Amino acid sequence: MPVTVKNISFWRKEVENQTGTLAQTLEPVTKSGANLQILMGYRYPGEGTRAAIELYPVTGKKASAAASEAGLSASSIPTLLVEGDDRPGLALAIAQAMSGAGINMTFFVAQAVGRRFSAVLGFESETDAKTAAPLIKKAATSKKK
Repeated sequence: MPVTVKNISFWRKEVENQTGTLAQTLEPVTKSGANLQILMGYRYPGEGTRAAIELYPVTGKKASAAASEAGLSASSIPTLLVEGDDRPGLALAIAQAMSGAGINMTFFVAQAVGRRFSAVLGFESETDAKTAAPLIKKAATSKKK
């Protein structure tokens, strides 16, 4: 399967790091019928009281209203979603492509499930994300040396 690279918009919320906060945030979004593909909930390193919740996609009026009601809003961090067939060294190839182009990522979260690879990359600017997209596609489709 070919590798796809597309711009996405995470919905994000900063929260107190407390038991049940993730469930409380997800409940209205889920009840709206949203089918989430990506969910990240994490505590800030070194800061035991603060955390963040990020999710994708939130589309349509009902899901957008529910996400807003839950305190989520569209993130301003330019983000790319990369999906395709997995292979050894793929994350390294993408990281090297970003490094070689002088692009600093704000985050890189990747996973392989079976033979499939999925990654979410955040960037400091829209220009960096736009520059990165073809480089990621090239790195992901190049054969390992």
